[in-house]
Amino acid sequence: MQKLTAIIPVGNEIHNIEAVIDSVRFANEIIVVDSFTNDGTYEKAKSLGVTVLQREFKYAADQKNWAIPQAKYDWVLLVDADERVTPELQAEIIDLLKNPKTDIVAYWIGRMNHFMGKRVHFSGWRNDKVIRFFKRDSCKYEDKFVHEEIIANGPVSKLKNKLHHNTYTTLDAYIEKLNKYATWQAKDYDKKTGSLTPYHFVIKPFWGFFKHYIVQSGFRDGVVGLTIGYLQGYVVFMRYVKLWLLRKNRK
Repeated sequence: MQKLTAIIPVGNEIHNIEAVIDSVRFANEIIVVDSFTNDGTYEKAKSLGVTVLQREFKYAADQKNWAIPQAKYDWVLLVDADERVTPELQAEIIDLLKNPKTDIVAYWIGRMNHFMGKRVHFSGWRNDKVIRFFKRDSCKYEDKFVHEEIIANGPVSKLKNKLHHNTYTTLDAYIEKLNKYATWQAKDYDKKTGSLTPYHFVIKPFWGFFKHYIVQSGFRDGVVGLTIGYLQGYVVFMRYVKLWLLRKNRK
């Protein structure tokens, strides 16, 4: 059986750290990469008998690309603090470690998303998936500030079972998170966006809402779907406001 390193990048995640570590206890090595937290996450992780490394956080892709080479073993499972490996997913990963497919270097894993205490079935999150189980020396994250994904040097397959994902703690905390994303997205979009017009400030935010709430059936998720649709429009609007400010302050 091949051995596995689990990597967990964390910020202030005292409310998540014990449960996420418990969900990857089947790994041969567990590395928590702490970005100098101040809520007790570092101390709690140390007390749980895992390897804890500290590094200043710049942006997610940069932090993860630094963390991956720290793994002792060839296969890596990277899990965010708000995700959990289900027993079914654990069993599937263990089976692949026992019987590896020689040509596959990475696997997509679907996510069961929960928001405001409810499982989200539509709202554009239905087919959410991420590459999180991969070979250490064959994969790295694309260098971008937001919505980074693995670049795999080889064939990629997909696992049948899913991660449990609960990105929500409180509405205020989630809006604060979206504002951070908008700031990072402004840097990504600065390179590929021309002059800002009403199209960016009106049409694109409206489409963000319309796509998630109507096209992707967010209305079927009730108040949760309406909230997601509104927030998707909001983050698009804030992306371009922050891009406008970025350019204005640069002059």
